[in-house]
Order: sequence, then C-alpha cells, then structure tokens
Amino acid sequence: MATVADRVGIPPERLWGGTVATLLTLLVVGSLALPRLVYDRFVWQYFWGPVEADANSAVCAVRGGGVTEYLTSSSACASAQGVVAYPGYTLVSEVGYVVILLIALTGVVFLLRRLDIGESKDFFYALFPFMFFGGALRVVEDANDTGGADALLSYPWNTLIISPVIYFTVFGITLLAVVGSVLLERRGAVDRFEVPLLGSGVFVLMVTLGYLGSLAISGTNDVVFRPIVLVVTLVLATGTAGVTWWLIRRYKPEINRGTGTVGAVIIWGHAVDGAANVVGLDWMPALGAGPNLVPKHPVNQAIVDLTGSVLPASILAVTGDAWPFLLVKLVAATLVVWVFDEQIFEESPRYTILLLIAVLAVGLGPGTRDMLRATFGV
Repeated sequence: MATVADRVGIPPERLWGGTVATLLTLLVVGSLALPRLVYDRFVWQYFWGPVEADANSAVCAVRGGGVTEYLTSSSACASAQGVVAYPGYTLVSEVGYVVILLIALTGVVFLLRRLDIGESKDFFYALFPFMFFGGALRVVEDANDTGGADALLSYPWNTLIISPVIYFTVFGITLLAVVGSVLLERRGAVDRFEVPLLGSGVFVLMVTLGYLGSLAISGTNDVVFRPIVLVVTLVLATGTAGVTWWLIRRYKPEINRGTGTVGAVIIWGHAVDGAANVVGLDWMPALGAGPNLVPKHPVNQAIVDLTGSVLPASILAVTGDAWPFLLVKLVAATLVVWVFDEQIFEESPRYTILLLIAVLAVGLGPGTRDMLRATFGV
C-alpha cells in the first residue's frame, strides 16, 4: 500500500517537516490574530499556564487582559475573573501531549534512520537509565519548590524541569548522549555506541540522585530520606510485576512472543508507577513517612474518586482507594505488550523500538517521580 509521501511525491522527512512547520505556523498566527481565544483559552490555559503556576508555587495562575497573576489560595482561584490554570494536567493537555509525542517519535525515527541505529533491543536497554533520570530530575524541581531563598533554580529557569517542559529537557540531554555515543563508535573509540550511551544515562541519574541525597543529608529545603518508602514501593512493584509475568508465561505465552524480556521491563516499569501511587496516596502514615500525597494526573484522580464512591468507608479504611490504579497499570501494560507481536518488529523495527521506549517512559518516568517524591518527602 502506498504511503501518503509516495502519493504526493514528497520524501517522508520533508513531508514531516512541512507538517510540523504548518501546525506551528497555524498556532502562532492564530495566537496573534485571536489572542484571547487561541492563546489565552487554549495554549495558555491548558499548556503554558499550568507550568507557570507550578513554577511559581501557586495554587493557580489567572490571565486577563494580557496580564498573569499567581494566586495562593483555593478560594481566590475559585472566584477569580479571567482564564484560570491549575498546576498539573487536564484531559485536554494530556491528549495534546500524546499527539506531540507521536509527531516527535516520527521525527526521531527519521533521525535514527539517518544515523543507521535503533533497530536493536540493545538500544532500548541503553536508554533505560534516562527514564529514571527524567523522574528524578522532576523531583529536583519538587525540592526546588520548598527551597524559598535556597531554591536551586528560580523562575523562569525552573520551568525547564517542570512537566511537560522537562520532557523536552530530558529529550535534549538524551539526544546529545545518543549522537555523542554514535560519534564515539564511528571514530573507533568504542566498539558499540550502546555502551557509552548506557554509561551517560547512569551518570546523569547518579548526579541527580546525589544532589537529592545531599539535600537530605544537609536538611536543606526540608528534604528527608525515607528508605522504607523506596523499599516498599520497589518490592510491591517487583512482586506484582513478577506475578503478572509468571501468569503470562504460564497461561498466555504468545503475549510476550514479540517483545521478549523487553515486555517484562515494560510491565515492571508500569508496576512501579502503580505501586508508587498506592504507597504515596495510601500507605505513607502507616509507614511512618508523613502524610499521603495527592494525585497529580486526572486518570489517577478519577480512579481514586471512583473507588471512593463505590466501596464503603469500612473497606476503604483497610484497603485505601489507590490500589485499583496498580491493577489498571498492570493490565494496560500487558495489553500493550501483547500488541507488539513479531510481525510489527519485522515490518518497522526502529519505530517499534521507539514506541516501546515511549511506552516504558510514560510509566516509569512518572512512577520514579512519585516514588522519589515520597522517599525524599517533597
């Protein structure tokens, strides 16, 4: 079947670039021509406004007449006049980021094709530490919020490590590591570029964790180290992922026929996300680790609200209301792994590997952030 690029007679890379340029042009022109509608009520309210509010440690940001105000009380936000944006995600923004992710992945496929890399599962494993790094770097911003005058970064620089801008920051660092590692291989300094790529990921992760550790040791920014949270989260994630993996291998081995051990890593990564929510939202007081956290994503909040409305209070007092999120993550990860059969790998190995990396990142990245937030009390 002919692709769109074949039918219009334009190379796919050029077609992708033209599409991205057209979308950006429409967004910029729309924001200039209809600023109140396109910029204020779409770009700002759902994408940039939440970042501004988060970066300024505000309950919400309010925009009116081209001026942005940061409010620090829920009552003031509820009665505010103008366009109101709250820190975190909305369903609109999450859909928008999925679209951006798919467009970006296509562009990365063209880059990997030009570099002639990315067809091996070794590339997936080499990028594994960068997914932990992204979540850990986001916790640096959480600690930065509590710092006051001792904050590491002030506005607007702290937006670089706030979601979703942090994804671009981590992507840029990862891209530099990939290109640098490939150059080392091409110049004969290393036999395989995956080795320095893996090493660079471990390095930036260790630097980030080291910084958080130094804050905990010094007591700066009210950061404390609660190893029990880290241990319980990883044990819960590993145990539930292990049971899920055993069930797959025992009763439905075709689910994992295409991905192999990559599938196990993906299920474990999403189990970390689910377990971090269970521990952070329900188990913190029981572990002596301070108050429970609050959900950061609409899906998490929706599941917590649904559980709370369905189960009686007597049961919730024992089970908590976040545990269904762990089950949802395990089931969803298993279904995704099932989709990636052997045929998909054969037809488009690069794009398949990238999709698997993205699938793991959207679970392990937020999961790492939630786990380390609870671990370091931020």
